[in-house]
Amino acid sequence: MAKELDCFENWPFVVPDLDKACVKIEKLVEEMNNASDGPTALAVYKKMGKFTDKIMDDLTHISVLYSLETTNEEYSKANEYVDNNSPKLSAYMQEFTKAMINSKHRDYLEEKLGEFIFTMFDYSLKSFDEKIIEEAVEENNLVTEYMKVQASVRIKFRGEEYNMSQMGKFLTSNDRETRKEASNAYYKALDSFKDTFEEIYDKLVKVRTRMAKKMGYESYTDLAYIRMSRYDYTPEMVASYRDQIAEVVTPIATKLAKEQAKLLGLKSLKVYDLGSHFQNGNPIPNGTTEDKVNAAKKIYKELSPDTDYFFNFMVDHHLMFLDAKPGKQSGGYMTYFPVHKCPIIFSNFNGTSGDVDVLTHEFGHSFQAYAARNIAISEYRAPTMESCECHSMSMEFFAEPYMSYFFDNPDKYRYVHLADSISFLPYGVTVDEFQHWVYANPDATPAERDAKWHELEVKYTPYKVKAYKGCKYMEEGHRWLTQNHIFASPFYYIDYTLAQVIAFEFFNLDRKNHEKAWKKYMKLCKMGGKYPFVTLINNVGLKSPFEPGVLKKTVRPLVKVLKDYHPENF
Repeated sequence: MAKELDCFENWPFVVPDLDKACVKIEKLVEEMNNASDGPTALAVYKKMGKFTDKIMDDLTHISVLYSLETTNEEYSKANEYVDNNSPKLSAYMQEFTKAMINSKHRDYLEEKLGEFIFTMFDYSLKSFDEKIIEEAVEENNLVTEYMKVQASVRIKFRGEEYNMSQMGKFLTSNDRETRKEASNAYYKALDSFKDTFEEIYDKLVKVRTRMAKKMGYESYTDLAYIRMSRYDYTPEMVASYRDQIAEVVTPIATKLAKEQAKLLGLKSLKVYDLGSHFQNGNPIPNGTTEDKVNAAKKIYKELSPDTDYFFNFMVDHHLMFLDAKPGKQSGGYMTYFPVHKCPIIFSNFNGTSGDVDVLTHEFGHSFQAYAARNIAISEYRAPTMESCECHSMSMEFFAEPYMSYFFDNPDKYRYVHLADSISFLPYGVTVDEFQHWVYANPDATPAERDAKWHELEVKYTPYKVKAYKGCKYMEEGHRWLTQNHIFASPFYYIDYTLAQVIAFEFFNLDRKNHEKAWKKYMKLCKMGGKYPFVTLINNVGLKSPFEPGVLKKTVRPLVKVLKDYHPENF
């Protein structure tokens, strides 16, 4: 990690000329096609890598600045420029990919770069074509519109206005009347935006379907799996995995919901109770954002020398943007700057235990980027999405032994975190099956989509459906409208559930042998994306969630762990 790096706020704001970038790439395509021998072709590839790293650095900077301040006119204009011109850039990049694949020196390039990179190139060519540039621009603009509208949602509550993230502390208050009042205000505000969200999504489904048809695919699902670089598993494998979740995990989650009602002293849960676990309140991390960062410093100092160094590096260079603010996009993410060789962490702290979840989660993403930063072949630095989520979700559990730095009652947090992580699996596959249905039925009406979502909730999370009674917004099947991934990153959600199972595998192993578990985790991080998901997991000695019996063997022991926390005493 380059210690001379400037703090983030001092980085120059650059809007690259993408037309000139396309001309540069065109020249590199010509150089690749005319390369006289293998070493020359390899040198051209390296030049292209260095050039695209610089472009991606600038484009990522624009994206981050805009997500921090969606109301900033300069950033908004730059983001719009990127939305409108990046598809053209992608088309030129595809020409270079074609030149690599068709190079007469391919044998030499495969020897030096590995065969897997050419599998990546093949998927890349299958995922984009210049004939869908118009649709790609429209898709970008619609996603930006959705994010901007969502960031503009304001909830009026007790004489003040809050964004969606800031309402979290009221929605999980230990005072039930506060939760109920906050819930009514929250869903009333969302209800006023639902038609706008439905309209944007309808346009997204149709433009994505046009893309797929233009490229010769039967549906967008086929194109999406290629876009997501799912090299070693299929929709059929995913469907079988979802069935396992329904069979194994939904009954456990249903029992956990009953236990939740019992712990709250209730006969049954209402929608405003779903985020609350105990009569005396959820675990709340101590202190301010600065206090939480200082607590995390202690955790990562004790966990390993690498995590100690890297977390301090992030703090010292102002690479974490943690608090919720007006005009800031919702959610949390990590993104990486290849030239600066560092990531940033984006989140929306709201004073709940979710602050700890997102900090440890996004640090897991960031730590993987740090561990793999010196992989020379840029395509191998970051793995596919489900593999990326293994680093983040597993880091949440590696941090658990140190939760006393955040909480007065750390076992209370551990119970909630584990219970919520188990219950997340049925929700995660609800999102996935919904998207498979949507793109198999692209002409469905908004009402039909909402009805399908409700049907899937009955299948996977029936305990939530019962709780929705009396909340018109949720009863009508609108929950999915604020799930960013469905709009912005289609099919990116099953990834979280697969990674959650891997995180549980790490958790089970860590409780038995920390040194062994951490060694496997470090190996996984350092491998980056040199292999597809299943191969990566197998290479560190873990089991693929797709294998029969793995889900049951991994999740069922966690029920005993939950009991051992003795939640009745909290």
